[in-house]
Amino acid sequence: MTTATTALPTGTWAIDAVHSSIGFSVRHLVVSKVRGVFDSFSGAITVAEDGTPSVSAEIAVDSINTHNEQRDAHLKAADFFDTANHPTATFVSTAVRSSGDKYVLDGDFTLKGVTRPISLDLVFNGVNPGMGQGEVAGFEASVVLNRKDFGIDIDMPLETGGAVVGDKVTITLDIEALKQA
Repeated sequence: MTTATTALPTGTWAIDAVHSSIGFSVRHLVVSKVRGVFDSFSGAITVAEDGTPSVSAEIAVDSINTHNEQRDAHLKAADFFDTANHPTATFVSTAVRSSGDKYVLDGDFTLKGVTRPISLDLVFNGVNPGMGQGEVAGFEASVVLNRKDFGIDIDMPLETGGAVVGDKVTITLDIEALKQA
């Protein structure tokens, strides 16, 4: 049985979108949540010779998928993501720091033309020799963002109080990255 190692070796690791996911959830009608994913994204993790990691990623925002075509079309419209003018979201790390047995990944996130610093809670799941294609590394990360901070400020109040769509959006990432030759 092969077990995962706990150190990420130097080199470049490409995010394997087939074995990764970027999901989100947001309050809907105050009492429930709508969940979705972005089906198209790419990125890389680079570990320098001195062990310093950096991360860059790009998300095709128009690949949003909530399993409801009408809702997805509305989310792509100017009220929300305005994908005609802002087709991608990007993340570029600025630091990685330890936080107990986990990490915090700091970086600049750009969505709908607005760039803000964010900090993701990060778990490194280790490195595995893989299945004949080379070493793979696994990560889990999450962050809660306020959609209004990124210019998604549509208000849809309910007559009974609250809003159709909440302000806080939880982003969850499950990432598998393949070491590049």
